[in-house]
Amino acid sequence: MKEGWKCKKLGELAISMADGPFGSNLKKEHYTNRKEVRIIQLSNIGEEGWRDENTKYTTYEHLETIKRSEVVSGDIVIAKMMPAGRAILCPDKESKYVLSSDAVRVTLKESLSNRFILYSINSPSFRKQVYENVSGSGRVRTSLRKLRDCKIFVPPLSEQQAIVSRLDSAFTKIDAVKANAEKQLNDAKALFQKELSKAIMSKEGWEENKLGEVCETVTDFVAAGSFASLRENVVYNSEKDYAQLVRTTDLKSKFSKSGYVYVDKHAFEYLYRVNLDEECIILPNVGVNCGEVYYVTPSMLPYSNNVLGPNAILVRSKNCNNHFLSYLFLGYEFQTKLEDITSHMAQPKFNKTSLKEIVFSVPPLPEQQAIVTHLDTLSEKLKTVEEKQKAIVAECDAMKQALLREVFE
Repeated sequence: MKEGWKCKKLGELAISMADGPFGSNLKKEHYTNRKEVRIIQLSNIGEEGWRDENTKYTTYEHLETIKRSEVVSGDIVIAKMMPAGRAILCPDKESKYVLSSDAVRVTLKESLSNRFILYSINSPSFRKQVYENVSGSGRVRTSLRKLRDCKIFVPPLSEQQAIVSRLDSAFTKIDAVKANAEKQLNDAKALFQKELSKAIMSKEGWEENKLGEVCETVTDFVAAGSFASLRENVVYNSEKDYAQLVRTTDLKSKFSKSGYVYVDKHAFEYLYRVNLDEECIILPNVGVNCGEVYYVTPSMLPYSNNVLGPNAILVRSKNCNNHFLSYLFLGYEFQTKLEDITSHMAQPKFNKTSLKEIVFSVPPLPEQQAIVTHLDTLSEKLKTVEEKQKAIVAECDAMKQALLREVFE
């Protein structure tokens, strides 16, 4: 411990700490479509601070019954689940906030710098304490009680403020580098989308057809039989087995994450309709990934035998270039038609029958191949920019962590 610094538990530094009542059993009447009170969830607690996407709201009336969980500007909010221990400051906006059960509020004593404590909580040393005491084997989580007991080393207020000033200055410069990398990536994506739109725009000599006429195969996991039959014939295994069950999450991560699912030979043969032994296009059709497009060939898959999992549709054409069709499906016109057939009642969803009815135009095969060659070249350039941007972001994040270690260890 540095000279003049005192070791304190987080609970000793707070006027109050509380977690939220909002969980999976939240009643329908507690939600509102009006932007009254923001419910702070895991998705809002970003690495760089508050993230506004997927924000849910409750009513002013309901807030009055759970005042202890209200969060005001200056309060620190800590995630209880993955990424457990990540913290942000409540945004200084003209809005009211309340905690979900995923987060803890910390209202600090006035003799402390809230930004200094925020930096402390986001430091590797504090995060290590959190992960030493998490519970759960899948989605690990911490608790209000455990967070209260986590230790923080605190210098006098003047030194806190000096440290904050130094870190703010350094982080601002690092964030500027990240923002520039993000801008270059967005510019590259915009250029690719512009070229994609131009390439797949219907021209003279292109033939209009329904998707079900162009693609002989339009099938999915549930085509094998009833839900009861699927449960009887398809058993998921976490250990390697005869075949891998390929899910949208695997495609999205490009098989870079663990937790794969496998099935035995019987299930593999039962699911023959969605065997991924030939090139195809996979369209997730349920949930947040609804409308995404994945062009897949056997060589892209890390396992020898593969079948498609639920919540996605397998599309394949014998007479068209499947890679061309995957680019066409990414286009604005097709995506608009896909949105038109998508229901948003509980979660986004579309079905095979409606998908087959979507109409689009395709050129002769030689032109399809020429378009694929052109767009593949641009796609490779975009991947290069993406890899460079990821490397810059990783380096910037590492620099931030190094600065926090220097101060807090």
